[in-house]
Amino acid sequence: MADVVLDNYVLDNGISVLDTLADKIFICSQEPTTYTEASSTYALGNKNFGVGAVFAAPAGASPDGRQVTTVAITDGSVTANGTVARWAVVDSVNSRLYAQGALTGGKAVTNGQTFALDSFTIRMPGLG
Repeated sequence: MADVVLDNYVLDNGISVLDTLADKIFICSQEPTTYTEASSTYALGNKNFGVGAVFAAPAGASPDGRQVTTVAITDGSVTANGTVARWAVVDSVNSRLYAQGALTGGKAVTNGQTFALDSFTIRMPGLG
């Protein structure tokens, strides 16, 4: 069978939910695998961007594929005490966890503080 190559339209629609439906980024004490874990069980804080405002539109990635990049956070709300280990992107309207990843440094946070998080990119590599 020949190699399969996905067109940018297919790649964009594969990650378009991040651009169009995601509304919050949570900081978590450990790896969430569900929306409830990200938004409640392991949640230490969050930034509510509003629907469709967490990421920029899909764009070309290097060396191939497509990517979306978050808006940097300067004023996230810490809602619990703990040590930050992960980030999680969610769609709170539909109770969906879309992506999560590790953070370095293991910073301790206290309820009532604010947090900052640099922008980051999620890349979907192209095939072929």
